[in-house]
Amino acid sequence: VFFSEFASESLLHSFKRTFNGFVAHLTDHQVSKIAGMPEVVSVFPNKINKLLTTRSWDFMGFSQQRARRTSLESDVIIGVFDSGIWPASESFGDDGLGPPPAKWKGSCQFPPNNFTCNNKIVGAKFYRTNNGTFSPADVRSPVDTNGHGTHVAATAAGSLVGGASFYGFGEGMARGGVPSARIAVYKVCWEGNSCYDGDILAAFDDAVADGVDLISVSLGADISRDHFEDPIAIGSFHAMKEGILTVDSAGNDGVQGLYTVRNFSPWSLSVAATAIDRQFFAQVRLGNNQTFQGIAINTFDIGNTMYPIIYGGDAPNISGNFSSSISRLCANNSLNPDLVRGKIVLCDSIVGALVPVLAGAVGSIVATDRPAGAPAENPPSPVSVLTRRQGSTILAYIRSTRNATATISKSNVWKDEQAPYIASFSSRGPNPAILDILKPDISAPGVNVLAAWPPNAPITPYPAETRTSRFNFQYGTSMACPHVTGAAAYVKSHHPEWSPAAVKSAIMTTALPMSPEANPDAEFAYGSGHLNPLGAIDPGLVYDAGEKDYVKFLCGLGYSTKQLRLVTGDPSACTAATNGTVWDLNYPSFALSANRSGVSVTRVFHRTVTNVGSANATYKATVTAPANLKVRVSPSVLSFKTIGKKKSFALKVSTVVGQNTISGVLVWSDGKHLVRSPIAAYILCTWEIDQLMLLGNYL
Repeated sequence: VFFSEFASESLLHSFKRTFNGFVAHLTDHQVSKIAGMPEVVSVFPNKINKLLTTRSWDFMGFSQQRARRTSLESDVIIGVFDSGIWPASESFGDDGLGPPPAKWKGSCQFPPNNFTCNNKIVGAKFYRTNNGTFSPADVRSPVDTNGHGTHVAATAAGSLVGGASFYGFGEGMARGGVPSARIAVYKVCWEGNSCYDGDILAAFDDAVADGVDLISVSLGADISRDHFEDPIAIGSFHAMKEGILTVDSAGNDGVQGLYTVRNFSPWSLSVAATAIDRQFFAQVRLGNNQTFQGIAINTFDIGNTMYPIIYGGDAPNISGNFSSSISRLCANNSLNPDLVRGKIVLCDSIVGALVPVLAGAVGSIVATDRPAGAPAENPPSPVSVLTRRQGSTILAYIRSTRNATATISKSNVWKDEQAPYIASFSSRGPNPAILDILKPDISAPGVNVLAAWPPNAPITPYPAETRTSRFNFQYGTSMACPHVTGAAAYVKSHHPEWSPAAVKSAIMTTALPMSPEANPDAEFAYGSGHLNPLGAIDPGLVYDAGEKDYVKFLCGLGYSTKQLRLVTGDPSACTAATNGTVWDLNYPSFALSANRSGVSVTRVFHRTVTNVGSANATYKATVTAPANLKVRVSPSVLSFKTIGKKKSFALKVSTVVGQNTISGVLVWSDGKHLVRSPIAAYILCTWEIDQLMLLGNYL
């Protein structure tokens, strides 16, 4: 009905399968005109989103020996929205796999005489709705030249590959969570990690129609957006209607603090990132035989040769107008090549990991205090990252002699006994738009993860990178997300009839508890806890929900009947019967907030659980909470006689919220199953209140 308003070249893409919409070039006048039409729910710019890996699965106790595989695993199809895939990787071999299941309706868009799909990669498409233009570096096919998409797909569902490693590091069996599952690729990200809204929506439109069972989305926006101006929230809502769970990354903005989670719709599963127990260190030895263990994946062996060592602050590039205050950081072009050539350079900043080598140095020692869970540096040169205190000791040694020397060893591996803990970069809650929905939902490995990599993609973003590898270490919530996708596929292989909410609930309520002492942001860092794939197939009880529940939730948020109908595509309406209380969405966690410190808050949450464990079972409620968090469960005992039986309960929470988050946990147990749900009470910051007003949500 709108297309006649535009010249034909203005229309870039239309969505026809699962929701109504289009991508087009519009003038400001046309935007205003269309936005004012009664049939239109929203008009928003085609913004750019960004791309947000052997040991990780075993670390979670999900070894190949302990996993309970079923023949239905090969019927599970995972849709991966990312930068494409490198189909020639061994991780995507189809040995032992038969044809795709009959439900699959997708297609393969690899060019002729190029790569082809197989019984592992059952579909592959690419999208470019932004003018349809490509940069010279773009490959116009689903082939991945970035590496991100290949890594993500292999983490979720890669086939078994023995002897995988990155230059000998992390050597072992590479595999995804569900090695027999199928992969459908939807390339929505291009050169420069640009992933346009229109491409993401087009991929959702196709993936739902193609017949995927799960969708993995390791990307997100730079800022929080209203649900129906966010393509991932919109697309995942329509996927949910068709029984498809979307797993998405929480975001990589955790260093900015709280309220940084980027994907937070209640119908998707948002994933935070943790460090696993495998860490890499590169030893530094000085000429006086002092040694230091620094964090790095150093693939270079300089044979224990001692080289002269110089402090970056003593080698400024004066001709380039750089002072010692800049050269000490080893900033780009700040070092005098004549002074650093053939030496090891001590730098006071992580940016110095490569710059000295570019100036002719042998390698670099970086002295900086790494935040918890930061990934190991992996530049194309010898490097070791130490603490500032260690750096001060080395600088004192340099100052003490005219013949200071040092060497950097090739990396070794050590076990981090503190793991798992949340990575510093992992985005934090609280939910920036919906007070009563705790986000992120779950945490999973996202640091130093090894998985497949295209041989034509750069190993690192450093300009001097020349190394190639079939496997690579990566970090980010982008790497955590496919771990949960793989676990969700594992659950689906055991329970193909379960709804998206049931699968999500099973993963959340069986998560392993994490320490708030080691993770000060507590539930806002790790959600329900750490992923436990083995336990997720037998949760005992699930908190189920469907489209009607989310409609009531949206009505409670203030969305109109017109908006709902255009989004849902059915006669949904916001009435007294459907205008639900937001905090009564049947969610597997509980959150309540106050807008200032010292306020007494009381809330009653209503929940319904479905028995999926033993037919004859009695569950008793146990609450663990500090004295200033009063929690009462009614009834506190739930008895079941059959599988599928539903029982409801109320959870009353009372507290006086202070500056710190107050945490508790509700556990339902029948003696076999532990069904855990976190409880978090917190105070809103001023920014949160302003954001809620901006998004039009209630306080």
